[in-house]
Amino acid sequence: MPGSVLAEGDPPAMARRRKYPDELRERVVRLVFESKRPIAHVAQDLGIHKEALRQWVRQAEADSGRRRDLLTSEEREELKKLRKENFELRRANAILKDASVYFAQELDPTRRR
Repeated sequence: MPGSVLAEGDPPAMARRRKYPDELRERVVRLVFESKRPIAHVAQDLGIHKEALRQWVRQAEADSGRRRDLLTSEEREELKKLRKENFELRRANAILKDASVYFAQELDPTRRR
């Protein structure tokens, strides 16, 4: 349906495809933890960019509670959702404010902004 709004939990229409599947990410992160080898070495052996692997490992550590200084994936999703909701509420408030000024001027043309 054109112009329809996505239901909660629906992926965006133009979501960027991930370069590496989730299953691969999980297996590689597990390999880093189990092998105790440096991230750069594991990444080089598997042909994965070392910074991508480093971020996956850090996120896995945050999700498992090993890193309290980082947000978990769940917290990141909640923050993203709240920021979007905040943006929508601010936009709605601005529209309502403009509408109230407009209607106040219609009712009393001598009234100034």
